[in-house]
Amino acid sequence: MGWVQDYQPAGGLWPSALLAALPIVVLLVSLGVLRRSAHLSAALALLTALAVALALYRMPVGLALDSAAMGVVFGVWSVAWIAFHAVYFHNVTVATGRFDSIKTVLAGFSEDRRLQALLIAFGFGALLEGVAGGGSPIAITAAMMAALGFPPVKAVVLALLANTAPVAFGGLGNPLIVLGRLTAPIVHLKPDQATDLFSSMVGRQVPWLAVIIPAFLVVVLAGWKRMLEVLPAVATAGITFAALQFVVSNYVSPSLVDVVAALGAMASLWILTRFWQPKTVWRFDGEEPVAAATGAPKAGPFHAWLPYVILIAAIFASRIGTIFKDLPPWLDLTKLLHKADWVFGWPGLDKAVVQHAPITPKDTPYAASFTVDFLFSPGTVALAAALIAGFAMGAKPGLLARTYRRTVHQMRWALATIFMILAIAFVMNYSGATQTLGLALAATGALFPLFSAYIGWLGVFLTGSDASTNSIFGPMQVISAQQLHLDPTLAGATNTSGGVMGKMISPQNLSIGATAIGQSGKEGTLLRQTFLWSLVLTGVVGVLALLQASVLSFMIPTP
Repeated sequence: MGWVQDYQPAGGLWPSALLAALPIVVLLVSLGVLRRSAHLSAALALLTALAVALALYRMPVGLALDSAAMGVVFGVWSVAWIAFHAVYFHNVTVATGRFDSIKTVLAGFSEDRRLQALLIAFGFGALLEGVAGGGSPIAITAAMMAALGFPPVKAVVLALLANTAPVAFGGLGNPLIVLGRLTAPIVHLKPDQATDLFSSMVGRQVPWLAVIIPAFLVVVLAGWKRMLEVLPAVATAGITFAALQFVVSNYVSPSLVDVVAALGAMASLWILTRFWQPKTVWRFDGEEPVAAATGAPKAGPFHAWLPYVILIAAIFASRIGTIFKDLPPWLDLTKLLHKADWVFGWPGLDKAVVQHAPITPKDTPYAASFTVDFLFSPGTVALAAALIAGFAMGAKPGLLARTYRRTVHQMRWALATIFMILAIAFVMNYSGATQTLGLALAATGALFPLFSAYIGWLGVFLTGSDASTNSIFGPMQVISAQQLHLDPTLAGATNTSGGVMGKMISPQNLSIGATAIGQSGKEGTLLRQTFLWSLVLTGVVGVLALLQASVLSFMIPTP
């Protein structure tokens, strides 16, 4: 028999929970109060997690180090590999000059500022979130709008507000992939099955927000009356995005959700404006009319969007076996790619830790299974798409190699933070700290779904990442739901959906937005303009989750 977890090592549940939360408290204080960098804060929190595991939970040193090592490697493959190559794909479009074509297409869309905000902040921002995430949608769309004449601070506020609904599926679905792989042993499913289940549940929550975000965006920009003047555009963007988000998340793949929904929303807006225009063109006070055709691109929209067409085709082809069942073996690329998977138990940790009641009905060895999906990973697919798109855009191998090196340098500290955040999550999971916190949260009873949304919100506020939040709080939320006999799928999904509302107030994202417009030091102004909206929208998610736990339980998918 292996080492048995103790869920009340301090002699009681609440004292144990307070001590178990120390790594999270250290992360909070270091980031939010002391204003240390994310990677330094994560390092301090990791050291704290190891200290709590060893001193409080009496976890053997070998098991503690093994769990931290597995977390680092998990972060390398399951998170960083995907996030890095998503950003690399975007950087290739910039290096080849194709991104300038995209900006020109967007600038020539309309001279009405409301329609520009819908297309750039909501539509294009969601596309960037789906491909790269990591703050890039805020930096890029804010800078684009400022360059087009939007007041700089207003441009960042709009970018922050728009960067909500797509975050759950950002970075090619990375937050859901992380959540599925971390909680699969807890819910007794395979990682891909758990990921698809959470994707379906989130796809039944965030589309309701996607419907209202475009209207919300225009109200903040121009007021209620001016929003009603462009209601056809607002409804078209929101309903198209929400409908595609639901369909793709439930029936295709979490990796494609934002990409397809964003392109669909932008295309529908473009088509609408060929037949309809607002009665009056709304501009900022004192702004002179500018001909809409100014700066129109020489090449057509398809030329500009070709890289993203290639990316969608690559992801679709890799997931074809999950979309169409019973395909001939030679056509089922999904099954062929999975043949390169490497699945193994983590040496020294797999089934060396024993869980017991009330976490499990009886003493149960805790699995530490690791899957390396060399070819099927969204990160590998994004890398292949970046290379294909790069060559299609005329890039030479040297340019692609230099762009790769620049991306490594650009993301070095973000990658280090990812590794340590995942190490914290694994140490807390295998030491029993996560289970202690889950048992304590279960004491909230029937209101737990509401608290789930705000826990996710807090996590993204602290880390700036929905994937990191799912790694820290996802297992805890799932375990808490099991203790309350609530559906764990709902709890994990609500952690994700509530988390997206913390994105607009995360210190990292506020800093990224302020820097993008050359307004460093304005982070406080941005926070004041977004904080209340963030709280309110998180409450909407929490209330929806409460309803789904009771009267709307039919909305919860089953394995």
